[in-house]
Amino acid sequence: MMELNAGIAIRKLNEDEIPLALELAWKTFCEYESPDYSEEGTEEFRKCLHDEAYLAGIVYYGAFEEDTLVGEIGIRSDKKHICFFFVDGSHHRRGIGTKMFHYLLSEFPNQTITLNSAPFGLPFYKALGFVPTEDEKTVNGIRFTPMEYKG
Repeated sequence: MMELNAGIAIRKLNEDEIPLALELAWKTFCEYESPDYSEEGTEEFRKCLHDEAYLAGIVYYGAFEEDTLVGEIGIRSDKKHICFFFVDGSHHRRGIGTKMFHYLLSEFPNQTITLNSAPFGLPFYKALGFVPTEDEKTVNGIRFTPMEYKG
């Protein structure tokens, strides 16, 4: 576990905390990303949060303020692909996402990590060192830019 400023701690989530991570993903998606998506895209994201086949194999890490989950990253450890990366809006711009990513890098040292960035996250991911590998795409209403980070 990594302690951060202002009482934030980062650690791997246990199985019974995963529903909280998915709730945080949905809440944050609706607030910050859904406005950039079609209705189809928003529904597609909602469906993936309940798709056991899609969710299988994702390892989750969370940032906690006391006992409250305020950020999460979900990664497919076999492919080194980040599927979920969200910080509660009331905790944006406090370095929590950056610290979570650095924690993830300590778990996967010297690895190339990929993700598909929503339009809202693009500047943040570029600041972390991710680079686009293709132009923006839209699949099933989900807008994203494929990106990678070379560790």
